[in-house]
Amino acid sequence: MEKFQDLIKLFDKDGVMKNYAKVIPYFKKYWFRTALALGLAIPIGSLDAVIALSLKPYMDIVMVDKTVQSPWYIPLLIVAFTSTQGLLNYLSTYMNAWVGGKVTNDFKKTLYNKLMHKDSSFFDMRTSGDIMRWFNNDVNTACGSLLNNLKTGISRIFSSLSLICVLLYNSWQLAIIAIVVLICAVVPLTKMRAMIKAITDKSESAGGKVITAYNEAFAGNKVVTAYNLYDYQNKIFDNVLDSVFGLGMKITQKTGWLSPMMHIVVSVGIAAVIGLGSYMIVKGTITSGNFVSFITALIMLYTPIKLLGNNAKNMQNALLALERVIKQLEAQPAIKTKADAKTLTGMNDSIEFKNVNFEYRKNKPVLKNVSFTVKKGETFALVGNSGGGKSTIVNLIPRFYDIKSGNVMIDGVDVRDITLESLRDNISIVFQDNFLFSGTIRENIMLGNLNATEEELRKALKDSYLEDFVNSLEKGLETNIGERGVLLSGGQKQRIGIARAFLKNAPILILDEATSALDNEAEKIVQQAIENLMKDRTVFVIAHRLTTVQNADRIAVIKNGELVELGNHNELVHIENGVYKHLYESQFAKVGAAV
Repeated sequence: MEKFQDLIKLFDKDGVMKNYAKVIPYFKKYWFRTALALGLAIPIGSLDAVIALSLKPYMDIVMVDKTVQSPWYIPLLIVAFTSTQGLLNYLSTYMNAWVGGKVTNDFKKTLYNKLMHKDSSFFDMRTSGDIMRWFNNDVNTACGSLLNNLKTGISRIFSSLSLICVLLYNSWQLAIIAIVVLICAVVPLTKMRAMIKAITDKSESAGGKVITAYNEAFAGNKVVTAYNLYDYQNKIFDNVLDSVFGLGMKITQKTGWLSPMMHIVVSVGIAAVIGLGSYMIVKGTITSGNFVSFITALIMLYTPIKLLGNNAKNMQNALLALERVIKQLEAQPAIKTKADAKTLTGMNDSIEFKNVNFEYRKNKPVLKNVSFTVKKGETFALVGNSGGGKSTIVNLIPRFYDIKSGNVMIDGVDVRDITLESLRDNISIVFQDNFLFSGTIRENIMLGNLNATEEELRKALKDSYLEDFVNSLEKGLETNIGERGVLLSGGQKQRIGIARAFLKNAPILILDEATSALDNEAEKIVQQAIENLMKDRTVFVIAHRLTTVQNADRIAVIKNGELVELGNHNELVHIENGVYKHLYESQFAKVGAAV
């Protein structure tokens, strides 16, 4: 078995067959149609030999002997076999399209599920163009042509074998010349992948930037308009397109010579066969029928070979796309549930950070030995300078990221020893900018609890101060809010996020600057909704405006990744030269100046 695997490696150095083997399971549920689509390629290819073979008796009897006893059935057989080949080709093409479409969708479903389970750091380092390319476009490129390539390959193999048999039948001497020329024509294709891989990777990456540019034009249209950035954005887009064009031309430079080279090699082979064949006819070694049948088979054998140069780039692109698809399929999320993880059924005692260190990039610490304990039912606020690590701290509780060292524990159990699903089921988060999905208000709120009753939904609307707003709308909860909620104000979006958290009803609540982007009037309403949401929960609050956290049970002051002060408002404002006192007085001074 090991020797067989070594043999496979020898002939498959690039791992192409290995990658094909990895996608076989996706075809299993469609095995009958797949087998039919590929199996039909055998007679489709084999029937190519019929026309060439039938010409020998026809030429010898009619064209040479000029006898009236011509084999009249030969033209009819040619029509019959060709019609059969055409019908089989149609059935194979249809089955290919059906199976290819189904497998492409199955791949996309699997990859989308993997995408949903990627950790936050994965998205931090990628663009929307990268995501579209890896999880959608590559699947279309790879799977869309996978069966077609296999069908074409099988058809070509059996066509070549049957035509080579015709060559050998007519003249083994001429057949040797033809086969040698065939090998000389095909060998350069084995180097194709290595020649274009690096350029193709760069080209695909540049293609991802094009998608990103379109996405940013959509999402950032107001910024572009407000700052008159039309020329600036156009220049960036032009540069990206020029880069794509340049890389495309490099690929053409690397591959464009193949087709004309193959034409030359093939023409040399045909010329050699004609020269030697003419001599053999004169000597009586072969008949004219043998020669015409041989030449016909040879041309039919060489024609697809000449076209391979034109198709080589597309074939290699498909193989490279398949590589990237396999890479994403095999990728394991950095953050996942342990095999022996426990299920969290609620919070009974406390959440503890113990000597927590964290970094987004290696050797660039963001949190340094952070330690504190938050008791059940306590409201714990985090304040400090921007970029100090406040949001990072709360992102570690639901394991958006994993710590470098130390422990984050709930009721004495490290969050890494808790199943991700149960951990996140016990945490609700209201972000500074709550993402709303395209759809209706009802659909967006129900994301908090897809099984919530109508009564629970109505209570969530009331507690989040959305009831009057929803009732004022013609379609109420069924009102479509547009992509990312573009038809709503900032305050309305936040209240939908709060209503979503009400429906989830988790014991741990994280408020990540939930009111910082709102005006005073909107903030007042949202703050009232938040106060309702905070009741009977363990709450983590991040806020820039210290007036919103004065009533917190305790306030942690974070500076440059370190916990520098901890206490309630009254304790912190009385610390001489304290960081919190300085922040509070500077904000109070600003408010006074504004008044």
